[in-house]
Amino acid sequence: MHLVVLITCFMLSGCARLFFYPEKDYVLTPQELRVPYQDVNFNASDGTRLHGWFLPAHQEPVATVLFLHGNAQNISTHIASVYWLTERRFDVFLLDYRGYGASGGRPSLDGIHADAEAALQYLVEELLAESEALIVFGQSLGGAVAIRMVAHSPYRDKIKALIVEGTFASYPQIAREKLAELWLTWPLQWLPYATVSGAYDAVNAVAKVSPIPVVIIHGDADAIVPPAHAHRLYRAAREPKELWMVPGGGHIEAFSKTICRERLVKYLTRK
Repeated sequence: MHLVVLITCFMLSGCARLFFYPEKDYVLTPQELRVPYQDVNFNASDGTRLHGWFLPAHQEPVATVLFLHGNAQNISTHIASVYWLTERRFDVFLLDYRGYGASGGRPSLDGIHADAEAALQYLVEELLAESEALIVFGQSLGGAVAIRMVAHSPYRDKIKALIVEGTFASYPQIAREKLAELWLTWPLQWLPYATVSGAYDAVNAVAKVSPIPVVIIHGDADAIVPPAHAHRLYRAAREPKELWMVPGGGHIEAFSKTICRERLVKYLTRK
């Protein structure tokens, strides 16, 4: 009973904190992958110092990918999802949100959304060639951030496509579902609707992404974010839109598969 009370107090003090599991130490670096890179440092709108890696394409780039990772660890554990794009003539810019990796501050819903917007601004103003196309790619939490950012961005004219994988439709909804999975927290599943803001919900923003094409990718065996979230996002989105369900795919596993990599490159390089 005491544990339930402690959990309840924690939830009431800010359920949004359940979305963030940052780590400061890097597990895998571009250098270890033998991928050229440069460290990039810049500030969010509130002055928080942010860090990322810029991976240049091996040849003349066809586009630049802004990558927003999921809620756990940092860019070093998510780099495997995108570093291979440099071999396919894409520049890649990976951001660590505040509190993650070498970025300063502490994570919050307001903060990570501000961080993504700052990364997009920095990329467009400092790194992107004038005529170069921009792709925004977000996984899991990063996909939810990406959808809202692209929907409202002043740089929409630069964005060629939005790609999201393993993304949840609503912050309160996914928090409720996670609490409902365990008998200990099952009675608390109503709390997210009282403590987690739905202001950033991707399902409410995805229609505004149009006419920028959006591709929603999800493993049909995803046990972390149920596939129903992908279908809900797809229904809410406007054309042009595509839904790619990955047979047997788990959470953000699509680009460990060669067939998915080839499909994405073909989609992004089509005329």
